[in-house]
Amino acid sequence: MQGTLKKMVSSLDDSQNVIYQLPVGDQLLALNPLIGKTLKITYTGTISCSNCGKKTKKSYSQGHCYPCMQKLASCDMCIMKPETCHYAQGTCREPSWGEQNCFVPHYVYLSNTSGIKVGITRHTQLPTRWIDQGATQGLPIFKVKTRFVSGLVEVALATLVADKTHWQAMLKGNNEGVDLSAKASELIPLVADALAAITEAHGDDAIEVLQVPIQDIHYPISNFPKKVKSYNFDKEPEINDTLVGIKGQYLIFENAVINVRKFTSYEVVVEA
Repeated sequence: MQGTLKKMVSSLDDSQNVIYQLPVGDQLLALNPLIGKTLKITYTGTISCSNCGKKTKKSYSQGHCYPCMQKLASCDMCIMKPETCHYAQGTCREPSWGEQNCFVPHYVYLSNTSGIKVGITRHTQLPTRWIDQGATQGLPIFKVKTRFVSGLVEVALATLVADKTHWQAMLKGNNEGVDLSAKASELIPLVADALAAITEAHGDDAIEVLQVPIQDIHYPISNFPKKVKSYNFDKEPEINDTLVGIKGQYLIFENAVINVRKFTSYEVVVEA
């Protein structure tokens, strides 16, 4: 197969096992059957912007050329920090995009990655968001009416629990299972004042407390690396190694790992 890389496509089967496919151009490579086999991935030296298609010497914001990174709302800082949303100031890069993607319901969740963390995602992105971050458990605890509100709630909870995944630790093994429902019951009263202030500012319908089951997630891994080293196409154009597992957006090889999402829009040749 030859084509540009995109982040891996994932889904859960009936046993909560993750099924992975690698997009290479317009084709999808089923990855689970390749665990234990040699996979050769060669970077051709070409990067094509995922938005405009133009060739770029460097990839910005996961697959964009510099001009697109500067103009697209999806590349703005408020995507990483939704509490900094500036739509109300009339300075959104693409107001119509913001209305379609940010002024829709979002979830605030707890997940178990390298430890317990808080995060947010659009209502259509579960369990994909948890899989992408390598979570072995996930639990939505609030449904909120906009991305901005989700950011405010996340900031409040982030004073009590981590909001980032330590990716090296996540790749070294599965964190011990935890009762996320019990953790949510412990945390929510501690941010009651912040939640009340958000509701007062944004309406009684701004935040809905959820009572749903914990989602378990199992990844296709034959063995975890003891020491995490990374492959980097900018330094090494070829990987020729045995695939031993997949977790998050990482291909885990016998000798190193690679973050597929980091190399979005890189043209590669894949031989299985």
